[in-house]
Amino acid sequence: MAEDVKGPASYFPSIEKKYGRPVSDWKELVRAAMPAKHMELVAMLKEQHGMGHGHANAIVAHTLAESSD
Repeated sequence: MAEDVKGPASYFPSIEKKYGRPVSDWKELVRAAMPAKHMELVAMLKEQHGMGHGHANAIVAHTLAESSD
């Protein structure tokens, strides 16, 4: 049985379906805009790419968590 995905990654399938790009592309955009504050990165995805707030927040949160490891 497949493992339940929780947290920001739970949004990834719907993000890929809605915006037609893999999550890795979105993470690359976020990394390219760093260093910046969380909400500045969310705003960038919303304003420049038309992403909804929840989806943008999930991408940024997951990318920043990976970067802090």
